[in-house]
Amino acid sequence: MNSAAPFAHEALFYRDEDEFLTGTAEFVAEGVQNGEPVLVAVRERSIGLLRARLGAHADQVHFIDMTEAGRNPGRIIPGVLMAFSASTEHRFRVVGEPVWPGRTELEYPACVQHEALINTAFEGRRGVVLCPYDAGTLPGHVLENARRTHPVVIEGGRRLPSERYTDPSGLAHIYNVPLPPPPATAEEHSFSVSTLAHMRRVVAAYAHWLRREQVEDLVLAVNELATNSILHASGRGVLRLWREGNTVVAEVSDSGKGFPPSFTGLSGFGIVMVNLLCDLVRTHTSHTGTTVRVYLGR
Repeated sequence: MNSAAPFAHEALFYRDEDEFLTGTAEFVAEGVQNGEPVLVAVRERSIGLLRARLGAHADQVHFIDMTEAGRNPGRIIPGVLMAFSASTEHRFRVVGEPVWPGRTELEYPACVQHEALINTAFEGRRGVVLCPYDAGTLPGHVLENARRTHPVVIEGGRRLPSERYTDPSGLAHIYNVPLPPPPATAEEHSFSVSTLAHMRRVVAAYAHWLRREQVEDLVLAVNELATNSILHASGRGVLRLWREGNTVVAEVSDSGKGFPPSFTGLSGFGIVMVNLLCDLVRTHTSHTGTTVRVYLGR
């Protein structure tokens, strides 16, 4: 790691358990020895293995199960990384694993956008984020995108600048892909400023089988999206609702240009709130308008 750089974002390609532990434990131990706050956000099984490898150093590290805290990729920057870095004035270190075998094709574009946006969200801050990638299991296009989203890649014990690194905004735009079409059974409701209250009741009634706090979260998220449509698009939009197994899916579409995949737009930090409330948030913007789809399940 270049200690002179204010912020570093590195990918660690590992092919087995020992490579994972060697690469992450050395990184974490160095941070502990330097007196730097260290966060490890990886899969639960990996937490146990890394604790054992770190020994006494583990007591000075904050551990988070990323499959829970980061199940929505759009939640990782505001809810995990920024929450941790904001708690200290010192240079910080994070081991963060946003992509693992088992991530779905629906989630994956949001993972790539997350990795690209780290480079702009933390620009100028004092810290380093190391992202482990299971190179023995993950498909080739995932590793290729890791090279495009990380300025530095560590592989086989060698740390080298990535020749594939791509401008974050350009890569996030590449993954601005159309969403799968809603099912024919989806409910559809038009809304405007005069019908927002009715729309909230519709969402609450549709999602009544979720836990009460989940219903409240979904209503709040959809209301924020609809309000954004009213304020920044044509003053109206369309809400669609359907179920996928134990998950409620709510989609808000309008004729607006949408918002960039960052922490602006949606009434300031509204998009951050939507990501914190929901299990997954997917967005697609085209010349005809913007669609934001949120998922919340039991």
